[in-house]
Amino acid sequence: MTPADLVLTPGGLRFQGRRIPCTIGKGGIRRHKQEGDGATPVGTHRIVGMLYRPDRMRPPQDCARAIRPGDLWSDDIADRDYNHMVRAPHDFSHEHLRRADPLYDLVLLTDWNWPHAIKGRGSAIFIHQWRRPGYPTEGCVAVSRPDLRWIATRLTANTRLIVRSR
Repeated sequence: MTPADLVLTPGGLRFQGRRIPCTIGKGGIRRHKQEGDGATPVGTHRIVGMLYRPDRMRPPQDCARAIRPGDLWSDDIADRDYNHMVRAPHDFSHEHLRRADPLYDLVLLTDWNWPHAIKGRGSAIFIHQWRRPGYPTEGCVAVSRPDLRWIATRLTANTRLIVRSR
């Protein structure tokens, strides 16, 4: 571990000397994640990208990519683009990245099961805004909007999300 790492602990997400309250997947933490289990996967996951809603905020860093209308994330194991960003129209099961609620206004992408996805191992482990404190995710890690913005402005090319079994 390095000071640049985000470390998930029982007390929250530890990053650059701060402990940040967070929520995880409703399926808990699992070593053997599967699509749809709602679990946050154990492992060391690189942060490989940042997406943001340009109509709702300024980019936290120059590397951030705008979420456009029609941007989706494939979660269908039958799709050759499984666990990748795709564009509408898309005939396979997917998640809308441009949402009416603020959950994906800012998204940090991890390399969980990416770029060479294993079918059924699970898709899209993001760090994103929470609905409210204590409300679980579908497997992602979620924090408050101000904390997410604070983290996003301090990420480096070496930042990783470290999730250990509890």
